[in-house]
Amino acid sequence: MNTHIVTPGPYRATKLWNEVTRLFRSGMPIRKHRQNFRVHSACFMATAAVDWLHQLLCSNSNFGPDVTRQQTVQLLKKFLKNHVIEDVKGRWGSEDLEDNGSLYRFPSTSPLKPIPSPAPKQTSTPGSSLKRSLSLRDKEGLFRFRSTKKLSKETQENVDPALQAKAEVENQPIGEQQAHKQEFTEEEEHEIWKEIALTHLQKILGIASLDEVLDRRNVNPQNIIHNMTKVNKHGVVTLDDKSNDLPHWVLSAMKSLANWPKYDSVQPSYPGFERDVFKTVSDYFYSLAQPLLTFQLYELFINVLGLLQSNCERVAIEALQLCTLLLPPASRRKLQLLMRMMSRISHNVDMPRLHHAIGARTLMVHTFSGCVLGSAVECELDELLATRLVSFLMDHQHTILSVPEYLLTAVTDHVQYLRSAQLGPASRGAQGVDMASAPMLLHAFCRQISSVEFEEQRVAASHKAMEDLLEILLTDRSITDKDRQKRLKQFRKQYPDIYSRRIPASDREEKKPKIKPPLLTIRKTKAFSIRN
Repeated sequence: MNTHIVTPGPYRATKLWNEVTRLFRSGMPIRKHRQNFRVHSACFMATAAVDWLHQLLCSNSNFGPDVTRQQTVQLLKKFLKNHVIEDVKGRWGSEDLEDNGSLYRFPSTSPLKPIPSPAPKQTSTPGSSLKRSLSLRDKEGLFRFRSTKKLSKETQENVDPALQAKAEVENQPIGEQQAHKQEFTEEEEHEIWKEIALTHLQKILGIASLDEVLDRRNVNPQNIIHNMTKVNKHGVVTLDDKSNDLPHWVLSAMKSLANWPKYDSVQPSYPGFERDVFKTVSDYFYSLAQPLLTFQLYELFINVLGLLQSNCERVAIEALQLCTLLLPPASRRKLQLLMRMMSRISHNVDMPRLHHAIGARTLMVHTFSGCVLGSAVECELDELLATRLVSFLMDHQHTILSVPEYLLTAVTDHVQYLRSAQLGPASRGAQGVDMASAPMLLHAFCRQISSVEFEEQRVAASHKAMEDLLEILLTDRSITDKDRQKRLKQFRKQYPDIYSRRIPASDREEKKPKIKPPLLTIRKTKAFSIRN
């Protein structure tokens, strides 16, 4: 079955809905069924549809193996409500579907949802209060001194601009130099944090612009700075305003579950106590005003899921590292503590069963997926997509929710570079080294390639390695002739193309085996007989 890869971009949830709908309509087996003394053609049973769709979702990298049968039934209910399917009497529009022998069929109309066209970009007017968002390449004001005078063409050609700018600053009056020193404002520093983080994220996602999946007005640079600089020794964000932190009773309940059975002996202990504590924690997180990943960043996190379909886990981890830095510090702290608790419970063999029919890991994922990721407007695939993301977050929470050191180094070094360059002569260190001339630490990311390009490069690299090995077999003097002939024979058998290119048939001298003469020619004598 052909599966179309839904690449990162706007309206990815709608595209995934259409993709699942297309696969279900084209692949679900239909046949003739008899029910209530009537024959219905081209239909299928609900149980068979659940079986087939559940297998499809588990094998699809957009959803993963954590999809349960109950979630598949919920998706089929959405199909019935949105007229992807209908019962054999033509009824649809409700979610009255169960995992039983009821018969359903596909309608003749197209069930695909239209993809909204992107809104036209509004041109900024002089009176507009919104600032046009620029990339790092275009935002030269962040990396240039606005007070430096423009140099003439002749000056730029004959004199080093950095030296002339330095001389102009030194020749300025004291008052102008003080104004020049104060020109790098805190707001500009915040913009540097924001733009560098978003530029790295854009490169990782491999998209032309983040504007299609993220409204930059919702990105607060102070959140990025706080999440990267104010953490405790365990890597968890600390809050300045303690009123936004988890209540004490919730934090105590989470610690009790995470450290089970090593909990405070003062707490009551009775059969089913751990289930009550678990329900208390889940009720609190579902009582929050919005999911931990916020409504504003929903589309961004949905697009990160596209990186999992090609098994690029490392790329997805780096993308989620940057995306979670955009969260408000209170939400990031709650997410860190929740993921740590979920991970410990799922790996704790001493934890009593919290559900009579579901394992600990599956229970963690399906209980908290709704309070981690969700959209402001209900989406049919919210539950499945949230399950996929939360499962990946829980498995890699230690790395994803840590501070990316490469980004912290890149930003701090660049801010220090700009500050020291603006201070001019005062920026020289104790040894007289001009810190303004220090090189900036640059970070680059690998360009994403298609599977065809990867296969071509893999084959080329493999052939090159085999050619080098053949050359060693031919030229290495430490190998005996007998060994050499034996290894060349094996090489020729396994890699005939590479062998024939290196040693053409015309240059090949095959040694014919010597025919050994018979040792003795024994003439068969007649057997002795009395008659003879």
